[in-house]
Amino acid sequence: MALVSEFLGQLTLAYGGESEPKFPTVVAARDFDPAKDAARIETAIKTKGVDEQTIIDILTRRSYDQRREIAFEYEKLAKKDMITALKGALSGSLETLILGLMKSTTQYDAFELKSSMKGLGTDEETLIEVVCSRNSEELLDIKKVYKEMFKKELEKDVAGDTSGNFAKLLLSLVQTKRDEPSNVVDYEKIDQDARALYEAGVKRKGTDVATWISIMSERSVPHLQKVFDRYKSYSPYDMKESIRMEVKGDLEKSFLTLVECFENKQLYFANRLHEAMKSKAAKEKVVTRIIVSRCEVDLMKIRTEFKKTHGKSLYQTISEHTKGDYQKALLSLCGGDD
Repeated sequence: MALVSEFLGQLTLAYGGESEPKFPTVVAARDFDPAKDAARIETAIKTKGVDEQTIIDILTRRSYDQRREIAFEYEKLAKKDMITALKGALSGSLETLILGLMKSTTQYDAFELKSSMKGLGTDEETLIEVVCSRNSEELLDIKKVYKEMFKKELEKDVAGDTSGNFAKLLLSLVQTKRDEPSNVVDYEKIDQDARALYEAGVKRKGTDVATWISIMSERSVPHLQKVFDRYKSYSPYDMKESIRMEVKGDLEKSFLTLVECFENKQLYFANRLHEAMKSKAAKEKVVTRIIVSRCEVDLMKIRTEFKKTHGKSLYQTISEHTKGDYQKALLSLCGGDD
């Protein structure tokens, strides 16, 4: 139960005026000694064949701020950069995961977005997951860090890499025009928006996508939750069914991701993880991204949703679909079995 009391003491994150509590599986270690950790990592890297276990034990059980302190001490001790040393010592999925942990959650999101738009072809799946699941405050931070890291505007890169209504939707999300949640429930506006969504889609031939985009990218989340509920009194189909009928491809995936995250973000991530580990070999890229980006945010709650929905714990599922040191690192970040 120690974990529970530890994470209840965690900070809360503002969600547009309201606080969004955190449910991390990785929290700051007590009795933390960065110099000692740095020395152990240096020994592990120098060991013939590399002692991956020690590296995993230390870096997956420290918070991001603590990992930064270890890197600082490491550089003083070893006279070289710890990230470069880790790159040289590790490989494959374990390397990707550990290097991911050396970035803050915001830096990691910015890096994943950049990677999804690098080179030939776009990794739309990553783009959709990150842009459509982060709240306005997180997106503002990501934009700032993206510019610092890559000397480019996130909006420009998204615009240059996507097209059509898909681009329009992503851009209006990235522009963070979403209303702050209000304490006043505006039933008239809820009704108007529900009817507008219906009239722009299911009711007519063709879809007025612009109306869908503006409502879904500009209204507050609590307001939209009520809109989707009200929507059912106009449409014979719920919002998700309507999306599947009206639009296709990346646009469909984006709208569905938005609606799923408005309804229950942790369930969305639990389902993504389940989907990524359905076949014998896991889609390691997706698993790594979700576990690394959520372990200091809400992975504890994602675990709960996973077990509730899929009848098996996330820990067990990771055990069955991954192997070796990569598996050990994931299980450690997962923080326990349910």
